[in-house]
Amino acid sequence: MENTYFRRGFGLKTEIEGQLAADYHSTVVEALRANQFRLTVGPLTFRLAREFGFCYGVDRAVDYAYETRIKFPDRRLYLVGEIIHNPHVNQKLRDMGVRFLARGEDGEFDFSGIVANDAVILPAFGVTIGDFGRLREIGCVLVDTTCGSVLNVWKRVESYARDGFTAIIHGKHDHEETKATASQVMKYPQGRYLVVLDMDEARLVCDFIEHGGDPVALGARFARATSPGFDFQHDLLRVGIANQTTMLSGESLAIAEEIRRSIVRRYGDAAGDHFRSFDTICSATQERQDAVVALLEEPLDVMVVVGGYNSSNTCHLAALVQSRGVPVFHIEDADAVDTVTGAVRHQPIGSTQEATTDRWLGDARIIGITAGASTPNNKIGETVVRICRTAGVEVNVALA
Repeated sequence: MENTYFRRGFGLKTEIEGQLAADYHSTVVEALRANQFRLTVGPLTFRLAREFGFCYGVDRAVDYAYETRIKFPDRRLYLVGEIIHNPHVNQKLRDMGVRFLARGEDGEFDFSGIVANDAVILPAFGVTIGDFGRLREIGCVLVDTTCGSVLNVWKRVESYARDGFTAIIHGKHDHEETKATASQVMKYPQGRYLVVLDMDEARLVCDFIEHGGDPVALGARFARATSPGFDFQHDLLRVGIANQTTMLSGESLAIAEEIRRSIVRRYGDAAGDHFRSFDTICSATQERQDAVVALLEEPLDVMVVVGGYNSSNTCHLAALVQSRGVPVFHIEDADAVDTVTGAVRHQPIGSTQEATTDRWLGDARIIGITAGASTPNNKIGETVVRICRTAGVEVNVALA
């Protein structure tokens, strides 16, 4: 009987190495690495964060997608959503013939066109248990690239549900990863979840835990962020904390502590029976945030963060820079830097709309740069080149 579920790769790394290098390598980034993450070009000095770009989970997902195309050259190949939140990488997969499945107006993926002979890639974010079950029923080949850090969170929330604890998840309720994580608790009849976006929402929950209140009003506020039939009076009696892996780690820890304190004030010595928390922060997310903090220990005139606008970890890196008082521009791609007009297209912190800023570089001479965990090196290198051209100078390392 044919194996239709793959999670450990196909052993085709050698076959894809050349294509991966052609698609994502950057000699500019290698030059930065070789020179203590600094590069001086004319009047400009670039400083690159020491942890940046593709993390292990993203590397694995992209590698596995490339291997899948080689492994199944004659099958139709589908991808549920996006492999990662980077338009350049996703376009490369489209160019390889991968067909992208998008959510419909009802919020569901349409799998009606998939047949047993097709191969379907599950993204690094994972998929919901419902989507996984539907695909298994079709009998198609499934190539699962779900990140190990995400799987770790799944194990935690599943254990909460099994033991009768509601999973309070710090994340974005409409993010693919959080949807998939929340769905894990539904394996159990008593499984419940509540997603909080930030500390303000967490404090609303804390206030209800300690003092009660109007469950109808709270239910309306969290209507799209709770499990079906969520009962605030009953389902907050015992809670366990988890998080979307790409959130700001400091905020996740602060929210967990705030909820713990509320439980202690509510239950006193019995608090241990009502609260659980495990560190589910992704190490790669933490390392990239720590690297930005370290980079900001020395003066910067401006910071550029490269990555998809819908990439949560990239958005949080930009927000972290802004919180330290340094001018920051979150750009999706190197093409956002207009070398002719001197303008830059970027997404302001907290906005979902792209904006254009003229003469953004100004008199800046020390430029910090980093990238989200889904941004390939070549897009970082191309950004450096375009910034230099904006200033009227050229990078003199060989470009690849």
